[in-house]
Amino acid sequence: MVPIVPTFLAALLVSLPLAAETVPSTPTAGPAQAIGSPANGCLAGAVALPLSGPGWEVLRPERNRFWGHPALVAFIESVAARTASTGTLLIADMAQPRGGHMTFGHGSHQTGVDVDILFRLGAAPLSAEERSDPDLTGVVRPDGDLDPARWGDAQVAVLRSFATDRRVERIFVNAAIKRTLCRTIRGDRDWLRVLRPWWGHDEHFHVRLSCPPGSGSCIGGPPLPPGDGCGADLDWWFTEEAAKPTPASPPVQPSSRRPAVPAACRAILNARSKS
Repeated sequence: MVPIVPTFLAALLVSLPLAAETVPSTPTAGPAQAIGSPANGCLAGAVALPLSGPGWEVLRPERNRFWGHPALVAFIESVAARTASTGTLLIADMAQPRGGHMTFGHGSHQTGVDVDILFRLGAAPLSAEERSDPDLTGVVRPDGDLDPARWGDAQVAVLRSFATDRRVERIFVNAAIKRTLCRTIRGDRDWLRVLRPWWGHDEHFHVRLSCPPGSGSCIGGPPLPPGDGCGADLDWWFTEEAAKPTPASPPVQPSSRRPAVPAACRAILNARSKS
C-alpha cells in the first residue's frame, strides 16, 4: 500500500539549496506563536536552547538552528532530564530564529515544533570539534538490519521516552528501525504508533510536537491511523517502489516551488531584529 504524502510531509522529500536568500539571524519580540504548518510557516517569539544542559548538547551551533517555540525548548529539557542516566542527547537541527524556509537540509522545521536528535548518545562535555563536526554514521546497515554496535537498549529507551510523551504528535524514523521495533517490542506497544517510517532518518530521529497552546494559527498534521503501524503500511516501505521513489522534478526557481507564505509570516520574517 502506497502511503499518501500530504502537503505537510511532502516537503521532507526534497529541499534544494536556495540561492541569494537572506535568513534573519535573530528572533522577533513578543508572544511566542507557531504559525502555519511545519513545511510552510514561521515562528514568532522564539527562544534558544542552551548549547549545553543537563542531559543534552547542541550540535553545529554555527547553523543557528537551535531555536524553537518555548514549548519545544521546555520539552527537550524535560525529556533530557528523564533520559540523562541513559546518555546525553545530541541535538541537531531545530528551527531558525524566526522559523521559515531553510536554505538547505529541510523542507519542514519551520514553526519551532520540530527537533532532530541523533540515535548516537554522547558524553558531555563535547569538544569544539565534536560539536561542529559530529559523527553522523547511521544505525542501519546496507543489508537493512540495524548495526548492533550502534543500536541497542539505550536507543530503544530514549525513543520510548519521547514517543510516550503526550506533547509529541509524531516521530519520523527509518523504516528499518520501525520494522525492528515491531518485531522485538513486547508488552505495551501503543507507543509504536507514534513512530512513522520515512526516507533517510537512519542516524537521527525527527520529533514533532503538537501545536502549542495559544498558537491558533498553527496547522498540525492529520490524526495518526489506529494501531501500532506494524502492518501493510510498513510492509510497503520494503518494496521496490519505496526503494526507488519518484525522482524530483527538474530544478526550478525556488519561489515557484513554494506555496504562498502565511500572511502573518511575511511580517515576522521581514521585521527588524531585536536590539
